[in-house]
Amino acid sequence: MTGEKRILILTSDAGFGHRSAANAIAAALQETRGDRCVVEIVNPLEDKRVPTTLRKRQTDYDRIVREMPNLYRFGYRASDAPVPSAIAERALTVMLFEAMHDIVQQHRPDAIVTTYPLYQAPLGAIFALSRHNIPLLTVVTDLATVHRLWFYDAVDLCLVPTSTVRELAIASGLFPDEVQITGIPVHPNFAREDREPVAIRAALGWQPDLTTVLAVGSKRVRHLGEVLRALNHSGLPLQLVAVAGGDEELYGEFQSTEWHTPTHVYNFVENMPTLMHAVDCVVCKAGGLIVTESLACGLPLLLVDVLPGQETGNAEFVVKGGAGELGEKPIDVLEIMYHWLDQGGARLAQHAQNARRLGRPRAAYDVAELAWAAAERGPHTKTGSKIPGRLKLIALLKRHGVPWRDKRLSGPEDS
Repeated sequence: MTGEKRILILTSDAGFGHRSAANAIAAALQETRGDRCVVEIVNPLEDKRVPTTLRKRQTDYDRIVREMPNLYRFGYRASDAPVPSAIAERALTVMLFEAMHDIVQQHRPDAIVTTYPLYQAPLGAIFALSRHNIPLLTVVTDLATVHRLWFYDAVDLCLVPTSTVRELAIASGLFPDEVQITGIPVHPNFAREDREPVAIRAALGWQPDLTTVLAVGSKRVRHLGEVLRALNHSGLPLQLVAVAGGDEELYGEFQSTEWHTPTHVYNFVENMPTLMHAVDCVVCKAGGLIVTESLACGLPLLLVDVLPGQETGNAEFVVKGGAGELGEKPIDVLEIMYHWLDQGGARLAQHAQNARRLGRPRAAYDVAELAWAAAERGPHTKTGSKIPGRLKLIALLKRHGVPWRDKRLSGPEDS
């Protein structure tokens, strides 16, 4: 139809957050632009031409951060510097060029949004070699501690969650007008739910008048079962909602527990916005997705696990912002929960107020508007003068035997 725009969203399944942000942006675009916008979500790492080591990064991520956190911390810190990052960008260009080139040619987008940092350098190479620049927006999905690879100077916009990350982006070489604070996109359903918690609890079959704690687990959350056992035997006037996040072993543990506190057990849920709007606080790890969703709902966070690297910054953001506390041991969790409920729940209420201040429930809509504006501007072709670094890119790809020369990419200076 006339005026139809195509927006390609690139993501990854290394963790839940990248895919969730992509889905949220797509949902916001479909809601606000309807059939004027064709949105397609693609994970380039699923292409079989991508080296196995890189493709397996998605599944290995879970295992490494769970079984070898110190190794993950070392790798994260060692690579988060200018020289290692520059080397990584060249390697990613070589490993992903073919797959990324064909994805761009197949979908022919008017704009590209990426919620994963590894795709920017290959896209920059494609744009330089073809002289055909497609507006590129990067959506950063960590709240404070952000790897340098997120900040690539060929993007049109780098959309960040906080002022802290904006400062990091500018310090890494991006121009201030290229960096905008939008928050991390959460599904529009988080902004749509307007029922009172009591009404939602009644609809879910929960007790309406008890302070309700949502505990969210997964294969990456250590010791959640121990934390819930402590709350279960605490005698506190609580209602527990335990979500295993698809971890069958944890779900089995929940089901076999003798609950002394009113408790509702779930495995994997697709109505997280509804659950979050029905509870008073969240017990979870410091993952970017769960933290962002909780803040979007104005929920205090009791963080029971922090993976090294980016989650350290997420935890610091929550604690320094007064939106929650860190309690990695069951006894710490009990102490915090007693304090939250003391004096009529005054501390819990203060944390909730701070969480509402930090939360950005409409971030997906803000990103969608910027993506639509970029798509309306559309791609443009560079003509005339030579593009800096183009010949070096050609030499790099030739040296590693990466096919690149075809009628769409070759030009008069390609010798």
